[in-house]
Amino acid sequence: MIDKINIRVYAIYVNENQELMALDEGYAGKKLVKLPGGGLEFGEGTLECLHREFAEELNLKIEVLEHFYTQEEFLASMFRENEQLLTIYYTVNILNFDELKILDDSIENVKWISLQEEKPLPLPIDKIVFEKLKEKLL
Repeated sequence: MIDKINIRVYAIYVNENQELMALDEGYAGKKLVKLPGGGLEFGEGTLECLHREFAEELNLKIEVLEHFYTQEEFLASMFRENEQLLTIYYTVNILNFDELKILDDSIENVKWISLQEEKPLPLPIDKIVFEKLKEKLL
């Protein structure tokens, strides 16, 4: 039975080469390729969450440009059977990329994904966002 909701906030950052920033990250014993961001904490707004996640995980400061997408369908967590996910995505600009430093032990690598790739992101809503991003930019 689902009795909890987990709100996730993610960033879309595309560099000048039309490549999307992603993270190789381990979570609950699985290796994932995912967008930067994470879970909303109590007492925090979505934009505050993104700023905090970038600072805590990557030592980066960002400028949030615009809301890009909010998940529209029900999605149960793949890691916790009693949890529903709600994911929100914003486009961002990174203000100090030269200061990038991975501070979170679960992040193995920062990588770049060409917008020409076919289905490079494994998480269900990330897949939708990637296709919408391709439609908008290509």
